[in-house]
Amino acid sequence: MLVAGVDGCPAGWVAVLLEDGQVAAVLLARGLAEIADAWPEAGVIGVDMPLGLAERGWRQADQLAAARLGAHRSRVFLVPPRAAWQAPTYEQAVALCRQLTSPAAGFSRQAWGLHGKLRQANELYARMPHRLFEVHPEISFAELNGGAPVRVGKKTWNGQMTRRALLGRAGIHLAGDLHGAGSAPADDILDAAAVAWTAGRIASGQASSLPTPPQPDADGHPMAIWY
Repeated sequence: MLVAGVDGCPAGWVAVLLEDGQVAAVLLARGLAEIADAWPEAGVIGVDMPLGLAERGWRQADQLAAARLGAHRSRVFLVPPRAAWQAPTYEQAVALCRQLTSPAAGFSRQAWGLHGKLRQANELYARMPHRLFEVHPEISFAELNGGAPVRVGKKTWNGQMTRRALLGRAGIHLAGDLHGAGSAPADDILDAAAVAWTAGRIASGQASSLPTPPQPDADGHPMAIWY
C-alpha cells in the first residue's frame, strides 16, 4: 500500500511516501500536482492545508481541532470563508471575513500568506476529492502521543526530537540524509511524515475525522481534518 503525506514549505511542498508503513521516498516539489503525478499509485495523499471552504461561518473542522489541542489551540487557525480567499488584498479579505462569520472576526496576515498554496490545494482537491485528504500534523502527533498534544513546539530541538521519536515508534524512520529534500525545514519534513502516517490510517479504514461525519462544502466535498 502506497500513501503520501504533504506539507507546505518555503520551496513549495515536501512529501513523504510510505510503502506498507515504511518510508519509501521523500520529495521536494514546487507544485502540489507534481507530487500527485510523481506518485500515481499513492491512493491516499494527506495534505496539511485546508481542503474545502465554507461559504459562510467558520469550518467545524478547525473549531474541533482547536478544542482537541486545548492549551495548544493556537497551532490551528480558523479558516475564513471562500470569498475571503478570493479577495485581491489582505485588507479586503479581512473585511469579507468579518461580514461572513459569527462571531465576526478577521484573521492573521500569517494565515493570509497561505492563500497561494491554499488555492493550489483546493484546485487539485476539486479534481481528485477521493484522493486528497486534509490532515493537520499536530492532531496526528497528538494521536501518536496517546491522544495528548505534544507539549513542546515543533521548531525547538526538544519538539523535533519528540516528534521524530513518536514517528519512529510507529515505524516511520527518516534518514539522516534526504538528499535534495533535506533542504526543506526539519519541522516541515516531520509534519509531512505525520500526515503520511494518517494517510495510511485513512487507506486502511482506521482514521477518524473532525467532524464526524464531515461537513460538506458547497460542492458536496467533505470538509474535515483526518487523524
